[in-house]
Amino acid sequence: MESKTAIVTGAAGGIGEAVVRNLGGRGIRVAAVDRDADRLEETVRRLVTAGLAVEAFPADVTSAAAVEAVVEAVEHRLGPVEYLVNAAGVLRLGEARKLTDEDWADTFAVNTTGVFHMSRAVVNRMVDRTRGAIVTVASNAAGTPRTDMAAYSASKAAATMFTKCLGLEVARYGIRCNVVAPGSTDTPMLSSMWRDETGLQQTLQGRPEAYRVGIPLGRVASPDTVADAVVFLLSDQASHITLHALTVDGGASLGV
Repeated sequence: MESKTAIVTGAAGGIGEAVVRNLGGRGIRVAAVDRDADRLEETVRRLVTAGLAVEAFPADVTSAAAVEAVVEAVEHRLGPVEYLVNAAGVLRLGEARKLTDEDWADTFAVNTTGVFHMSRAVVNRMVDRTRGAIVTVASNAAGTPRTDMAAYSASKAAATMFTKCLGLEVARYGIRCNVVAPGSTDTPMLSSMWRDETGLQQTLQGRPEAYRVGIPLGRVASPDTVADAVVFLLSDQASHITLHALTVDGGASLGV
């Protein structure tokens, strides 16, 4: 993987940042993409100081024009994109019948349409080169119903199936498309779901009133753990794996 170029969205923090750090540590040139330009610059500055070849490319994945422009800029400055990681995501909580139009639209704009925009822009360039690998970071909630998470779960389910369908279509060009589906991971998104100091305990032990089991392994994932799974699917170690969704949730979805 050394000396190749990767794009990672949602790179300013959480799982996206962990993926950037992992790829950069393997000698990959990483284009870090996020719409929060200030936070992105701070993250990239820290990684560059650590000796990694990372460059910030602020962009909003909900804009097709912005995505096309940023992918063109990355290829011009860093070289042909060999790897894409769709890690940008937002969470809007609420009962399905009480979600606002804005909640629904914003969730799908980032979690689903953003994956479409970025994947299309990158894969159209990969096809001519007959190589490349894409990983979309979805969620175990894409296949397991969760109370108060209808918009998020639906958007991640759509992103999952889009990625698999794309992978089926471009397999003949040597391009692999896979999904990593994390469960509860130690990020600000997880802690934003906790209502009080019992949040962590309820995540680990489950909430029967919400029809939610706990985590059999007894711990939440670290972003680095999820990043390891992402990088594995990008690597040549996974050269015969495509259209696959790898769940990384400590058993929280009971293997479904």
